[in-house]
Amino acid sequence: MFSHWLRKYGIAGHYVPMEIADDKLEAALRSLPDLGFVGANVTIPHKETVMEIADHVSERATLIGAANTLVLKEDGSIHADNTDGFGFIENLRQGAPGWDPTTGPAAVFGAGGACRAVIASLIDVGVPEIRLSNRSRERAEQLRQDFGDTIVVYDWVQAGNIVEDCATVVNTSSLGMTGKPEFRVPLDALTSGMVVTDLVYTPLQTRLLAEAEAAGCTVVDGLGMLLHQAVPGFERWFGTRPEIDEETRAAVLR
Repeated sequence: MFSHWLRKYGIAGHYVPMEIADDKLEAALRSLPDLGFVGANVTIPHKETVMEIADHVSERATLIGAANTLVLKEDGSIHADNTDGFGFIENLRQGAPGWDPTTGPAAVFGAGGACRAVIASLIDVGVPEIRLSNRSRERAEQLRQDFGDTIVVYDWVQAGNIVEDCATVVNTSSLGMTGKPEFRVPLDALTSGMVVTDLVYTPLQTRLLAEAEAAGCTVVDGLGMLLHQAVPGFERWFGTRPEIDEETRAAVLR
C-alpha cells in the first residue's frame, strides 16, 4: 500500500518492515531520525509500550490505550497517535454513503484491542447506544467501565439478540477469519437498512457479511479500514494525502 502511494505520487521514500525486540524498542525508535526516518507504524506487541516511550501522546491514543502511528519530529521528539478509529469510520462513510450512526444502536461483537478504537469512534460520531457482547463477559465489562454507560453488555449466549433494531453492526473479533473459529452468532435479526461491517478481511466476504447482504443490508468489508487508517500517517510523513480508490484496493489485494 505505501509503496503504491509512493510510486503514484512520485515521492522519494521507502516503507520497510522492522522487527524490534521489546528491550530494544526505545533505543531503536530514538535512533530512527538519524537514519532518515520521519515516522513509523507500530503493531503488536508494541502498541501499548510505545505510549510510555513517546514524548507526546494524542487524546485518541490515550483513550484507546494504544498507539499505531508515530511521527518523528526534527527536535528528536516522538509523537504517538492511534488512527484505527479514524480508519474504521472513514471506511463506513465511503462504503455506506448516507450512513447515519445516530439513527439507532450499534451492535458490536468482540472486546479485544481493535474494539477499543471502534467503540471510541462510535461514541465520537454520536451512536446513542452500543450493545457489546464478547465470549468473555469480563473483558466487555471492562470496556463499559472505561467508556461509560453508552455501552450495554450482553452475555455471549445472547449475542444474536443485540442486532435487533440496530443501525450499525460490527464484528471486531477474529471469528470468521481464515484459520480461526467460525462466526456462529445467530443473525436472524439482520434486516434491510442496517449497515454491517466486519474487521476481518481474510476472507473479504465473511459469513457475517454474506448473511447480511442476503438480508438486504449494506455491507462494508474490513479491508477499507486497513487502507483508511494509513492515510493520516502517510500525510504527516510525506506531506501528501493519499486517495483511497479502487486502484489502491487492487494494489493491496495483489
